[in-house]
Amino acid sequence: MSDPIEAAILEKLSAIDPKGTNGKSIEPSEVAKALQPEQWQRLLPKVRGVALGMMRQGRLTITKKGKPVDPNAVKGVTRLRFPTPEETAAALAALPPVADDED
Repeated sequence: MSDPIEAAILEKLSAIDPKGTNGKSIEPSEVAKALQPEQWQRLLPKVRGVALGMMRQGRLTITKKGKPVDPNAVKGVTRLRFPTPEETAAALAALPPVADDED
C-alpha cells in the first residue's frame, strides 16, 4: 500500500510540473493542507520527513531559496520539486551499497 503523504506530494508536483522538467516547486504545507485541512500543522513534520526520505532516494529535491539543500542539514523554510537527472544520480550514488547474500 502506498504512503498517502508520498502520493499527495507526487500528485501536487505532477499537477504543476507534469513532465518534471520545468523546476516548479510546492511548499510542504500545501501537501499537509490537502491531507488535513483542519489540523495541517500537526501533519507538517511527517510531510517533511517523507519528503526527506524521497530526496535520499533521488525521487525529490528539497530546495531553499531555489537551491538544493543537503539532506543531512535541512531546516527552515523549504520547497519541494522533482529532481534533475544529475540530482537523482547524486542521491543514488550517496546510498549505501547493497550487500550480496550469496554465501
